[in-house]
Amino acid sequence: MRTCVTLTSTMAPRNAAEITDYEGDRLGLDQVDTLIADTPSQKRPPMKIVWRNVVLFIFLHLAAVYSVFLVPRAMYQTLLWSVVMYWLAAMGITAGAHRLWSHRSYKARLPLRAFLALCNCISFQNSVFEWSRDHRAHHKYSETDADPHNAKRGFFFAHIGWLLVKKHPDVKDKGKVLDLSDLKNDPVVAFQDRHYKKLVLLLCIIIPTYVPVYVWGESAFISFYVAVILRYTLVLNATWLVNSAAHMWGQRPYDERINPSENMGVSFCATGEGFHNYHHVFPHDYSTSEYGWHLNLTTIFIDTMHFLGQAYDRRKIPMDVVMKRKLRTGSGAANH
Repeated sequence: MRTCVTLTSTMAPRNAAEITDYEGDRLGLDQVDTLIADTPSQKRPPMKIVWRNVVLFIFLHLAAVYSVFLVPRAMYQTLLWSVVMYWLAAMGITAGAHRLWSHRSYKARLPLRAFLALCNCISFQNSVFEWSRDHRAHHKYSETDADPHNAKRGFFFAHIGWLLVKKHPDVKDKGKVLDLSDLKNDPVVAFQDRHYKKLVLLLCIIIPTYVPVYVWGESAFISFYVAVILRYTLVLNATWLVNSAAHMWGQRPYDERINPSENMGVSFCATGEGFHNYHHVFPHDYSTSEYGWHLNLTTIFIDTMHFLGQAYDRRKIPMDVVMKRKLRTGSGAANH
């Protein structure tokens, strides 16, 4: 059985009184007590726009707007199919690249890992390896220049702008210290990364388009725009809202000193990823929330997979640890 490798820079426990029956974060991403108080980088270069990405995203979103007007003409089966594809793509990110591979917050047997890797291809948001690498950097260096989508650079940058410009040098330099050996040694991750473009073409574009055409007779034109373009754009923006809106607006009941917030709208769109203040305080909790299934389709999915014997070793923060943390650093701490 593969064990998760701990970074040499793993932080010490925040408060010795809080660690009864509390294993802590094995990946070294549990850093909120230090607040990463780095001074602004002296080498911040002018942003270099990647015009290819700018053009592609403009055309994608214009096509998505056009797709909205095709929705009334789509068959109801196509609309249901689009919802299913949205959910599968979301699970590839939330249950797969995020909670399983980025944080190792639970373990999965081979069939589930393979399924999530394929779902991740439906989402078309970079391979599991690249997504997890960037996300670990985001937690390790949250809201500094080494954070790929640093929310302190504004809503637009955190939402989509970070994909339209060259990465800050700190993202590359500090990202090199992250231990990614567990990802490199995972055969499912390696296979998906090696065949990513072919799998995306098949799973994100071809199958979603042609299932409605050949199974219930939908127009290929409508199928492509509704089940591919519109669905893909909505999943992208739902994921990006976690980086932008959930770092700006909402409650901070677990640590009021950091920007990540509890945002219920984001939780709804991103199948449970909007409980972001909790997640940045306890990044290794498989549920990313203290509230279980509440607005959290991803937790329901993982628990279902556990019932079926495909998910195991789900990591959950003891409630007494959560309450002590809320009392110590949460937004309501001053009232106690």
